[in-house]
Amino acid sequence: MLTLSRILFQNLVSTGEEMVSRERRMVFVTVGTTCFDALVKAVDSEEVKEALLNKGYTDLLIQMGRGTYMPSKVSGNSSLQVDYFTFSPSIADYIRDASLVISHAGSGSIFETLRLGKPLIVVVNEDLMDNHQSELAKELADRKHLFCAHPQTLQKTVETMDLNNLLPYVPGDAKQVVTLVNKFLGFPVD
Repeated sequence: MLTLSRILFQNLVSTGEEMVSRERRMVFVTVGTTCFDALVKAVDSEEVKEALLNKGYTDLLIQMGRGTYMPSKVSGNSSLQVDYFTFSPSIADYIRDASLVISHAGSGSIFETLRLGKPLIVVVNEDLMDNHQSELAKELADRKHLFCAHPQTLQKTVETMDLNNLLPYVPGDAKQVVTLVNKFLGFPVD
């Protein structure tokens, strides 16, 4: 004889796989303090949202900075939960909670994300005049610490990325440089 508790237990066991797949996996997108509407538009496209959903992500949170493009909180036919905001005193908690970060190529955002050990796609802003950020992003991508994309290649990057190919970023030790500078300036050296 099947009791109600037995039926509920069997349903829980049989749907356990579904419950695991519904685990919250958030993508955090940051453009920093600038205007980078091209990135916000790209991540707001149905194609990128679908690619993120196909990779198992459930939530998309966009920090849109000074941009004027307003992303859609509705995600077409998919069940991706979308939200956005302009600024926050700190984005560290958002990065910490994220399963994937998609960021502009600012060094602060890049290194904060890498220090927290989060998978990262850096999207280069091609509209910047002196694009030194592009060089940093490409170098770190060559070293397999992150993926590098442009707004028009973001969908393909999401579709083809394999997070298992990323290597952890280990910051360098600046103690020797600090010691040399202190000696040169005549400060005491520990």
